[in-house]
Amino acid sequence: MDNNHPDKNLVNTVKDLETEPVNSLDAQQQQQAHNDRRKQSQHDSNGKYKESEKDNYK
Repeated sequence: MDNNHPDKNLVNTVKDLETEPVNSLDAQQQQQAHNDRRKQSQHDSNGKYKESEKDNYK
């Protein structure tokens, strides 16, 4: 492992920690926004699951 470049996963974790939620409502809203973006990325422009994803949801 190259010591000049930090671990990508740790860098992302540090960035997540920098945006700590103020209270449980903020935490829930941030998590829901994350889940919504993740779910939306699994759909095509017609709102249907992408062809490569269809067998995962039987």
